[in-house]
Amino acid sequence: MALNTSADAPLPVGQVSRLIGGWIDRLGAVWVEGQITQLSRRPGAGVVFLTLRDPSNDISVAVTCYRQVFDAVADVVSEGARVVVHAKPEWYAPRGQLSLRASEIKPVGIGELLARLEQLKKSLAAEGLFALDRKRSLPFLPQLIGLVTGRASAAERDVLENARRRWPAVRFEVRNVAVQGVHAVPQVVQAVKELDALPEVDVIIVARGGGSVEDLLPFSDELLVRAVGEARTPVVSAIGHEPDSPLLDLVADVRASTPTDAAKKVVPDVGEELDRVQGLRDRALRTVRGLLDREERGLAHALARPVMERPQRMVEDREDEVDALLARSRRTVRHLLDRADSELSHTLARVVSLSPAATLERGYAVLQREDGAVVRSAQDVGVGDVLRARVAEGEFGVRVDGVER
Repeated sequence: MALNTSADAPLPVGQVSRLIGGWIDRLGAVWVEGQITQLSRRPGAGVVFLTLRDPSNDISVAVTCYRQVFDAVADVVSEGARVVVHAKPEWYAPRGQLSLRASEIKPVGIGELLARLEQLKKSLAAEGLFALDRKRSLPFLPQLIGLVTGRASAAERDVLENARRRWPAVRFEVRNVAVQGVHAVPQVVQAVKELDALPEVDVIIVARGGGSVEDLLPFSDELLVRAVGEARTPVVSAIGHEPDSPLLDLVADVRASTPTDAAKKVVPDVGEELDRVQGLRDRALRTVRGLLDREERGLAHALARPVMERPQRMVEDREDEVDALLARSRRTVRHLLDRADSELSHTLARVVSLSPAATLERGYAVLQREDGAVVRSAQDVGVGDVLRARVAEGEFGVRVDGVER
């Protein structure tokens, strides 16, 4: 809408700013591409602030979005990444500032690819394919190693040469496959399944040299990841270099940083093992010798004791002890007998002194009636009663002629 203005009738800046805001509100949501130059994610804040820059025109615009919008791509988007933003333009009239409120953010190029891989990674992890309890340990000395790699590749050469340098007798079952391109995934999956079906194969190595993210994509394919997860034979992933991390690394039982590292992890070094065996033999020999020396010293110490030089001395020492104990026991028994005899004599004397017979010997007599009752009082008898008198030397009968009470 055209405005009628002139030098004599100008519009205030605030009105112009409000008019611009009205025009921008009618624009609606648009898709905008740019590069993230500034990113602010404050802990606990519900809004994320970033700056979107057009590198070709050196123009920047502020972008705001809810935290959940940015969290959807936070794993693959950071400062410097190119993104496509679906946003509604907003005009802040008091400052005359244009900004965008984003409702969706999509990474561009490699970022988009990484976003898809991250989503696949989360999905497979939720199924438990990357769980540690699924990992199997490698055999100490594999008799036959399955190798899946490119034909005449540096990775194949590194694995074979380093493995045979460490253990010359090691054997390989090699499957040469395409390691990039459209045929890589089916060929690698088929090779892994073939080697897994061979009972004599103890471990499988999947190896490839370094490359770009696109070159290593086959080793993050869901079909290959599931095939390795279902294999009964332990699988070692040796893809790219140390920074590379395809999804195959997560599902494999062991992750090697390089093909050379895979050979070192799978095949023990014969020299190191011989040194270890020799070290154990030396340690065992020292232990046995130490034990024998200790027992020999103990035996010598025991033989040096006087009792071992003259065993009868122990009997002689005990003989003196026995004699002393015997004499002591005799004295004790004799003392006990003497004390008992003295006590018995005193008791006998008391018994004799208290005995009725002693009283009778002094001239006394005991009178008993015919029924045997002892006469204790003159009232117990009458004139003419026949009594029996007991004296010290016998008894005789008496008749009562008179009673005096």
